[in-house]
This record gives sequence, structure tokens and C-alpha cells, in this order.
Amino acid sequence: MASRLWNFALRTSARLGFGREWWLLVVAAALGLFMGVAALGFILPIQALEHTAESLGLERPSLLLWLLPIVPVVGALLTGILNRLLPTEFKGHGVSAVIFAVSRRQSRLRLRLLVRQWLGSTLTIGSGGSAGPEGPIVTIGAVIGANLSRLLRLDAKGGTTLLGCGAAAGLASVFNAPLAGIFFVLEVLLRDFSLRTFTPIVIAAVLAAATTQTILGTNEPLFGVGPSFFAGDEMAFTVGMTPPFLLLGLACGVVAVAFTRGLQLSERLFERLSITSFVRPAIGAGFLGLLGLIYMLVVGADVLGNQTEPLPPFMGNGYMVIYRVLSPDFYVAAEGSLLAQGWPLLVGLLVLWAGLKIVATSLTLGSGGAGGLFAPSLVLGALVGSTFGVAVSNSGWFPEVNPAHFALVGMAAMVAATTHAPMTGVMLVYEITQTYVLIVPLMLCAVISVIIGRLLCRDNAYTAELAAAGIRLGGTTDLTLLRQLSVRDVPLMPPVTVRPSDSGQRLLELSERFAVTDFVVVNESENYLGMVTGADLQAALVFREAIPLLQVEEIERTDLPSVTLDDTLDVALDRFSDHDAASLAVVSGTDGGGRVIGVLTRTRLMREYQHALSES
Repeated sequence: MASRLWNFALRTSARLGFGREWWLLVVAAALGLFMGVAALGFILPIQALEHTAESLGLERPSLLLWLLPIVPVVGALLTGILNRLLPTEFKGHGVSAVIFAVSRRQSRLRLRLLVRQWLGSTLTIGSGGSAGPEGPIVTIGAVIGANLSRLLRLDAKGGTTLLGCGAAAGLASVFNAPLAGIFFVLEVLLRDFSLRTFTPIVIAAVLAAATTQTILGTNEPLFGVGPSFFAGDEMAFTVGMTPPFLLLGLACGVVAVAFTRGLQLSERLFERLSITSFVRPAIGAGFLGLLGLIYMLVVGADVLGNQTEPLPPFMGNGYMVIYRVLSPDFYVAAEGSLLAQGWPLLVGLLVLWAGLKIVATSLTLGSGGAGGLFAPSLVLGALVGSTFGVAVSNSGWFPEVNPAHFALVGMAAMVAATTHAPMTGVMLVYEITQTYVLIVPLMLCAVISVIIGRLLCRDNAYTAELAAAGIRLGGTTDLTLLRQLSVRDVPLMPPVTVRPSDSGQRLLELSERFAVTDFVVVNESENYLGMVTGADLQAALVFREAIPLLQVEEIERTDLPSVTLDDTLDVALDRFSDHDAASLAVVSGTDGGGRVIGVLTRTRLMREYQHALSES
């Protein structure tokens, strides 16, 4: 009986693409359980700090005004010192560093990135920085998964899968949104929808969310909406409402690009400052605190009348703003408030909040603060949608419109546009609100916003950092396979080496003896110097009588780069294409000039890729 069950388990795992690696599913399950606990250890201290600040703003508002310019600077300065003590190879935000590791480092992430993201995000967000905790927990989960794979000595494929499991589990725990965690990893981090990758990621995300729910004893959505959300509307969406939702998707796409560009501009400006790097976050936080102080003095905390804002709405994660605009009561002006003077003032206030949120996030993250882009994107989308909804409902064409509906749809559209991941945006907003009736406009606006975002900007908020660093990313499963394979997976040709002082006649002799056309040029220590290609040799044969007088160094191509055994095949393919080469030398060093150990040909690379493609 046990033997039958064992054989059945092996057959089932083989159908899923795991063969005898069925235990990877068990590891994914254990990782999900662990991340469900770890996510609470990360998010609860941040929530405690934010709750303390809100309580202080309500009980002692005058003291808060004094602290606004100070506390963010202290938190940012500590973050800057942490960044100096724990430098990382890629100087981008957490999620960008994970994408870099997947695409260029065979999913290897150092543990120092976990410490840097955990402590840095707590300091940044807890002190009022405009960022979210979701991006850091994705990075933390990815680091744990990647290092677990190293501990288990998995290959590149298994390492990438566990990295994705950890990232999805972290996001699922923080948002109580397993579907969003799954689709974010598949659409943004890995860009791989194969069943072999999908299955363990689903297991990890579901178990992580379930673990968090069990510990907290609740399954409430992050932004649950009350009965008044649908008051007066039998149906939240009809065909006649398509035009305004289409325009909302377009607006979110444009604002998302402006948000991404603003963040990039801020990063460039802070990079140009001729000061030590760990002070830059404090400078950004200083401007943020000053902006918050000016807002509280000029606009005030009671601009909404009976809805007091204890903190500037653009500081922190901004969740309170989302709670506000998702409530229909928000759009009813209290007597004596500024909003009682007419809806244009409400539109103006929402536009002000959205603009300040972009500036605040750019100051926080552009200067080097730690945090994620999910929360700012959700807040920005809610504000854009709310603004649009108020304008539409008061235009006279759609008086029955509920602006809160537009706020919810705008959240999905903005997340989709900033990440270029429509399913992530839709699933995230659906899960954090548990509102299904708006799923059609959610999908419509998400797709439109992504189309507009891609037309205006090729890169999303994460890959823009990689592009600025000269790292090109493709998409689709083909590139994913190339990134999962390394040069060591390809059978190499034995190198036929020559010295710079060898004659052209020797090249002809070696070509006839070994039936090769490409030669590797090395020095006395057998270290790589360059190559002589078949095209170079053929060009030299035009003057055959000069061959005995020709030396290798005269036709040697020193511009041809080498590759190492650990380079992924997409890196090797890029070098083939950039230099129009048929073969590249494989060296033992990492600086391009080590000892030659073989020759990689384009033909053998493509043969290995075709083999992997058929297996997948």
C-alpha cells in the first residue's frame, strides 16, 4: 500500500513537471508557513509606530507640529547609516534588486539585503516617510527563499522558484491577498507562468496568508467597505458607465508615468549632490517634514470638518486616505468646513493630496529611503479615482455615480500601470476590499492604464531603475528559460589557442588539423586576450601570399568579451548579438581575463535552449 502511494506521488509530481523533486512542494509549504509568521514580525512594529504618531496628532497636535520636521530626519539618517554599513551590489529599491538577482545573478541574494530592508523600512515608514511595507516584505521573502535554496543546494531553477515562493508568501501575508502575491511574482518578478513554477508559489502564498489569519484570528480585508458603499445603486456598473471608466484608466496611466518619472528625477537629483551618500535620505526627509509642517499650518487638520486628519495625508503609508475616499460619507461636506462651499474645492483638495503624495514619495525613496511603491500607488490611484468620480458625478451626465466606486477602481488601475501587471492590480484590489461587483470596471481600467503606461514609458516603476543602470530586461517565458540556464549547462568546445606572435600559417595549419575557424588568443599564462574569428581569417586569405608574414596580433579581435561558467544564457546571448560573434571564450575568472577553459558556440547555446524549451 505504501509503495502504491509513493508511486502515485511520483507520477503526480512528474505530471506537474517536478519528477523526483516533489519535495520542492514540501519546502514551499514550509516556507509559506514561516513567512506567515515573519511578515507579522515585520509589519506589527511599523503599525505600532504609525498608531503612536496618529494618537499624538489627536491628543497633542501642537507637539506634533514641532516633531514633524525632526522625526523623519532622524529616521532617514539612521536608514542612511544602515545603507552605508550594509551596501548591496545593486543600488536600487528592494523589488528592483530582486529582479536584478533573477535576471543576472541566478537568483542569488545576500542576507544583508534582508536586514537592510527590514530595519530600513521600519525606520523610514515609522518616522513618517512616504512609502509602503509591501515592497520590503516581498524582498525579505525573496531573500529567505533564495538563501534556503542555497542551503538545500538547489539548481538555478529551484532557487528561482523558492525565491518566488518567499516573495509571494510575504505579499500574501501583509495584504491578506494570496492571489495578488501569486500574480505579482509571476507577472513582475519571474515572468514565468509554467506549471512547475506556479504550483509551489500557490502553495506558499496560500499557507502564508492562512498562517497570518490564524495568528491574528481574523479574515477581514485590509480596506473593507461598508453597506453605504453601494447605497442607492442596484448595480455598481452598467454598459452606460463604460466611457467614464475608460477615461479613468487613461488618466491613471498618465499619472502612473508621471509618478515613475518623478521618482527617477528625484533619484538623479540626489545622486548629483556632492555629499556623502548616507546623509541624502536625511535631506529628503527634511524637505518632507518641512512640507508636512507647511501643510498643517496652511491647510489644517480639520479641513474636512468632522473628519480630522491627525497627520499630513501624504506622509506614512497613506492608508488613512484610502479609508477616507472609499467611504461615501467623505463626499458629504460637514457644515462649516471648507468643502461645504462646493465640490470644486473637494476636487482641488484631492488633486493637492495626489500631487503632494508624488512629491513626498519621490523625496523619500529618491533620496535613498527604504520602502515600497505599492502603498503610494494605491493611495495615488484612490485619489485620482476619487477626483474623477467627484467631477463626473457633478457634471450632470452621470449624477447617480458614487465617487467611492471610482476611487476603488483607480487603485487597481494605478497599481497595474506602475507595475505593468494588470492581473496583479485587479486581484490586489479585489482581495483587499473583497468587493466583486466592480470586477468588470476593475479589469477594464487596469488594462487601459497598462496600455497607456506602456505607450508612454517602456519600463515600469521597478525596471526603470534597471534600465537606468544599463540592464535590459525582456519578457515572456523564452527569456525566463535563458535566465534559468547557465553556461555550465551547455557542452563546451575544447579551445584551440594561439599566441599573439604566432604566424598566419600556423592558423591555417590548426584550422585544417582541428576543423575549426575560431581561435582563442592567450598569453603565456593561458589567460584570455582575444579571438581570431573565421571571418577575420577569411579576410586575410584574400592576400594569401602574405600569410607567412602575418601575425595573429594583427587580426586579433580584442573587443570580443568572454563569459564565465556562472553567466546565464541570456547574458551570453546578448554578447553574441552585440558583437556578431559565432563563439565566445569561457574563462575561469570573473573580470573577463582569466584562464581559458573552453569555447561556447552560439549553435550549442541555442541547442540547449531548444532542449530546455521542449522539457518545459
